[in-house]
Amino acid sequence: MMDWTDRHCRYFHRLLTRHTLLYTEMVNAGAVLHGGTDRHLRFNEEEQAVALQLGGCEPGDLARAARLGEQWGYREINLNCGCPSERVQRGAFGAGLMKEPGLVADCVKAMRDAVHVPVTVKHRVGIGRVESYAFVRDFVGRVADAGCEVFVVHARNAWLEGLSPKQNREIPPLRYEVVQQLKMDFPSLTFVTNGGLTSDQAIAEQLDRVDGAMIGREAYHRPWWLSRWDALYFGAAPQRVEREAIEEAMVTYMIREYQHYGTPWPAIARHMLGLQHGLRGARLWRQVWSNHRLKDLPPAAVMARARAAQAMAEPDAALAV
Repeated sequence: MMDWTDRHCRYFHRLLTRHTLLYTEMVNAGAVLHGGTDRHLRFNEEEQAVALQLGGCEPGDLARAARLGEQWGYREINLNCGCPSERVQRGAFGAGLMKEPGLVADCVKAMRDAVHVPVTVKHRVGIGRVESYAFVRDFVGRVADAGCEVFVVHARNAWLEGLSPKQNREIPPLRYEVVQQLKMDFPSLTFVTNGGLTSDQAIAEQLDRVDGAMIGREAYHRPWWLSRWDALYFGAAPQRVEREAIEEAMVTYMIREYQHYGTPWPAIARHMLGLQHGLRGARLWRQVWSNHRLKDLPPAAVMARARAAQAMAEPDAALAV
C-alpha cells in the first residue's frame, strides 16, 4: 500500500472505524533514519491505534528505526517480507527476505531488543511458482524462534520475476488453507490472513480458522464498508454516522492540515474518493473532488460543488453496492 495509506488516508479511515488496527504504508528504515524522520513518522493522534510497517534488511538500521517508531507513539512495528516490487527487490528487502529466514530472525531479534511494543512480520505463503508448505512453515518457525508472535500472511506466493506488483496481487492463486495450516501447526502464535478478502462472509470464514484478517485495497476503494466493522468484529454499538458527516469532517481536517503544514486539499481528498461508492451520482461527486483545476478553491466550496453535482444525477445512475 505504498503511496496509499499515508496519514491522511488513515485519518479518514479512523473516522469510519474506531477499533480496527491501522497500518502505515511500508517505510524504508533507511529513509526513517536519514531522509527526514518527521516526514516519515508524523501521524495524527486521532489515528491510533497505528502500526508502523518498515522495510529493510539491516538489523541495526531496523532496530534504530523501530526505536524511533516507538518513541513517536506507534503501537506495533511490522517488518515487511511480502512486497514483490522490483524497487523493493533492488533494496534487498520485501518478499525476497523470505529466502533468508536467518536474516529475518536477526532483524526481528534486533527490533525486539530495541522496543517494548510488539514486533510482527508480514509475508507471503511462498516465493516463485513452487508451492511448498515446508518452505513457509520453516520460515515461520525460524522467525518465531527469534520472538515474533504475530504473522500477517498474504495468502499468495510472490512471483519475483515476470509479474508486476498488481499482477502479484491477482495471478498467483490464493491459498488460504496454508495460513490455516500454519495456525494448526503453531497454535500459540497469532496468524492474520491477507489477500482477496472482499466481503463480510470472506472475513468471517477466515476468523473461524485464524486470528484475524487484514484488508487492503478493497477497504481503500470501498471505505464505507469499514463503518460496519466495529459492530461486526469488536462488539461495539453500531455507529450512527452519515457519509455527509464524514465528508464534512474531512473538510475540517483539510483546513487544519493547510493551516499547520501547507498541505493542499487534493493530497487529502484523493483518499476519500470511494466514500460515495454505490450511490447515485457517485461518479459526478468523485469528478469534482478529483478536479485539480479547483485546487485554489477552499475545500468547503469544493464540497458544495460536489454535492450539487451528485444531486443532479439521474435516478438510474446508482451502482450496486
